[in-house]
Amino acid sequence: MPDAAELLRILDEEIVSCRKCPRLVAYREQVAREKRRAYRDWIYWGKPVPGFGDPKAQLLLVGLAPGAHGSNRTGRPFTGDASGVFLYKALYDAGFANQQVALQRDDGLQLRNAYITAAARCAPPDNKPLPAELLNCRPYLERDLEILKPRAVLALGKIGWDVYLSILKHQGLITSRAAYPFAHGAEADIPAAGTRLFGVYHPSQQNTQTGKVTPAMYAKVLRRIRRFLEK
Repeated sequence: MPDAAELLRILDEEIVSCRKCPRLVAYREQVAREKRRAYRDWIYWGKPVPGFGDPKAQLLLVGLAPGAHGSNRTGRPFTGDASGVFLYKALYDAGFANQQVALQRDDGLQLRNAYITAAARCAPPDNKPLPAELLNCRPYLERDLEILKPRAVLALGKIGWDVYLSILKHQGLITSRAAYPFAHGAEADIPAAGTRLFGVYHPSQQNTQTGKVTPAMYAKVLRRIRRFLEK
């Protein structure tokens, strides 16, 4: 029987070849052709972005979607933009990554006991996937959960939180999403799913540059997750 690493590899191949959402296909490919001036010498990824991390991870991080000139350029979650600079430093400081540098897929970055996925796998216009697009992408996150069986899920923002809870509701593991309100630092045991759900504000520039999110705020939540996983 295939192990988790092989199952994730198979899933990644399916994700990368996905063309379910015409609006997102058109946008991600247009961005890859036109590029940003600072990256004009790059060959953009321009495809759906698969998950990344430790196939034996107990912690699953659920982001929103690839950045147009970040993950859509590099092909790895939170790699090549300011959100990734903030997130990977936080993960490194908490012991979930071997380095804080995340520039491109072959930069040596490895995650330890953590795996990063997303609610949407293609870069959306204005960073806003449509409800139908999130629904199209949801089966891939369901597969991540089935393969990894994480003990802890960290939602990077409200959309990641809501999409995860919508999966649990669809599977009959919870009766209502309203019982689990999102907030930075929110935490909830979900016994039927065998997980504890944690929430943080998304590490977007809009949040980090305004002080809505600080390194100390992420460090506090990641310490709680590490303590939980060490029990």
